[in-house]
Amino acid sequence: MGSLQLKSVRKSFGNVDVIKGIDLDVKDGEFVIFVGPSGCGKSTLLRIIAGLEDATSGSITIDGAEVVTVPPAKRGIAMVFQSYALYPHLTVKDNMGLGLKQAGAPKEEIEKRVAKASAMLSLEKYLSRRPAELSGGQRQRVAIGRAIVREPKLFLFDEPLSNLDAALRVNTRLEIARLHRDLKATMIYVTHDQVEAMTLADKIVVLDAGVIQQVGSPMELYNKPANLFVAGFIGSPAMNFIEASRVGVADAKTIGVRPEHLALSRDGGEWQGKVVHVEHLGADTIVYIESEKVGLFTVRLFGEHHYAVDDVVYATPAAGQTHRFDADGRAIR
Repeated sequence: MGSLQLKSVRKSFGNVDVIKGIDLDVKDGEFVIFVGPSGCGKSTLLRIIAGLEDATSGSITIDGAEVVTVPPAKRGIAMVFQSYALYPHLTVKDNMGLGLKQAGAPKEEIEKRVAKASAMLSLEKYLSRRPAELSGGQRQRVAIGRAIVREPKLFLFDEPLSNLDAALRVNTRLEIARLHRDLKATMIYVTHDQVEAMTLADKIVVLDAGVIQQVGSPMELYNKPANLFVAGFIGSPAMNFIEASRVGVADAKTIGVRPEHLALSRDGGEWQGKVVHVEHLGADTIVYIESEKVGLFTVRLFGEHHYAVDDVVYATPAAGQTHRFDADGRAIR
């Protein structure tokens, strides 16, 4: 229904290369998420797939058909944007069915698809309302419903939760996950939020400066990052990086240890240091420590722990949880 292949896709604006040769294979029914810092090219790549931006070079294939020269409306895609892009003068029902109406679909077919989509998104009682009468979360669900009624080959999401508050982000994230299971559709989703990526994706594509740094499942990226960039980007708080020679590791340039893989004690351990800041989050306690041996590092403790600034503490990495990187920043396996 919705496989996608990108081969050597490039995008330049004048002399500036934004997308630098992307090769990617998305299988039918996969939920793939593009993540990376601002300016890494993830939204540009999504727009190229949609046909809203022209690729400078390369091949884009949807369900085995080359679509580089095919206009957006004929690519079999539906896109959900960060802004809801709803027509304020139309009802929810009319907003959801507008694309089908413009395509000349029969009224009965439009009614059927809108009813099905509104039921999936719990929007039935809002069909006669206009966007101004809806909450932000409801408006985003209408935008998603508008995409569903088109029954596309590919769903494309461009940071769809960015305008929602924290509680609505969680609820809408759950709805999108459920929709993916129910529709069994191919979804490509752009976000800078690694929590969204880790909780929703079958496969994550980590981008930096227009280049794919690693592709894998959420836990593959967490447990086996390919390089320093991925190791530092995936995980919160971020992985601690330490010069290998400072801790007696001879066969690496840098070692990395995640904050949750460090044990903390007042009685002794490998790295002595002094507490410089503590964050009490309820479920977690984040402790920032300055050490003469390894510099500033972070420890994540589960539950509530009582450490104070200037406490002398000792941290010890968990066995088998240290990552090693060479001089080029590549992981050493």
